[in-house]
Amino acid sequence: MGRHSCCYKQKLRKGLWSPEEDEKLLRHITKHGHGCWSSVPKQAGLHRCGKSCRLRWINYLRPDLKRGTFSQEEENLIIELHAVLGNR
Repeated sequence: MGRHSCCYKQKLRKGLWSPEEDEKLLRHITKHGHGCWSSVPKQAGLHRCGKSCRLRWINYLRPDLKRGTFSQEEENLIIELHAVLGNR
């Protein structure tokens, strides 16, 4: 796969995100929303590509993201739905 051509032209950062970068992204999206992901890094003052910002938001920073194990109710629901629907 590799990186997009825009990532090669600009000196974009790759690798681990710093807490400062997380804070910048969180503040920007909380205040302005995400809109077009390709414009978010520039507006937020980040040296990342839009795809990297989108994935960071979706997988780690979203406030409604639930982490940890399933509750007993959730586990029962999963088992019940699997019995009804199978592996669809």
